[in-house]
Amino acid sequence: MATTDLFIKNMVCPRCVKVVTATVAAQRLEIKDIQLGKVTLAGTVTPQQLQALSTALQQEGFLLIDDKKQQLVAGIKSIIVQAVHHSDLDEMKENFSTLLAGKLQKDYHYLSNLFSEAEGTTIEQYIILQKIERVKELLVYNELSLSEISYKLGYSSVAHLSAQFKKVTGLTPSKFKQLKVPVRIPIDKL
Repeated sequence: MATTDLFIKNMVCPRCVKVVTATVAAQRLEIKDIQLGKVTLAGTVTPQQLQALSTALQQEGFLLIDDKKQQLVAGIKSIIVQAVHHSDLDEMKENFSTLLAGKLQKDYHYLSNLFSEAEGTTIEQYIILQKIERVKELLVYNELSLSEISYKLGYSSVAHLSAQFKKVTGLTPSKFKQLKVPVRIPIDKL
């Protein structure tokens, strides 16, 4: 049976998966598989169905991506978001370059150049921004010590995490925790 892969921008969390699932179901399309940034539908999709789905997804804050290069960029982002926000980096057995190249079946240098060209920043910088947002989230929850956060996110030391945090935010982690209204950036806006 034929399938149709659709790539969706701004799909960055489990709640996004639920919204996209409901939106696709409302269009009477059958999902074979769904993951961050990608939906595989059963069968082929007509241009009319695709347009209706695109409109419905836009109303929910998502965009269908039809350009192959943009699909790769979205794939890179999805893999990074999944690794940083939905798993423990201390348990990651490989570095990000190997992970991305393996999952996307492309040479890492090609992916790196494509990402930089499309986003105006490097994959490394994007990973750092995602990690800092995750640190902010964990600091706000106040359930883990800075040492535990550092370990969980794969930093070599608390000093490394603190230096990177200050470089990105202008604040030390302890100053950030003292803010009455901590400033966080939504994952899909990074």
